[in-house]
Amino acid sequence: MPATTADRPIRDLLDRWVDAEQCNDADDLDHLLADDFVGVGPRGFVLTKPQWLARYREGRLRNESFELRDPDIHWHGGTTVTVGTQVQQTSYQGHDTSATLRATVVDTADGWRLAAVHLGPTAAPGG
Repeated sequence: MPATTADRPIRDLLDRWVDAEQCNDADDLDHLLADDFVGVGPRGFVLTKPQWLARYREGRLRNESFELRDPDIHWHGGTTVTVGTQVQQTSYQGHDTSATLRATVVDTADGWRLAAVHLGPTAAPGG
């Protein structure tokens, strides 16, 4: 879907989020995530904002590369839902957890902060 002028704030937010994840920067992420943020990992685990940030602060999670490809933004009033492909070269507690995942990112125009991230496997339609 082609980018519109209205999409610029969310695209900027997504770019800042990707940069913070790429740089393993818990302080920047702290500003970008809503206080009641919820993250759902690719195996179904659920993390609160403090838990999401702790992975970086404690050095358990390390991103060597992190991208959000082909973000498709859907507006629902003052909220957007973006679906894209997250490609990461990552380790967790020293174990390779690199993956290509389907990412759904929800944000609110209330301060332009991420409200939720949901990660899952990629599959062909109908698969």
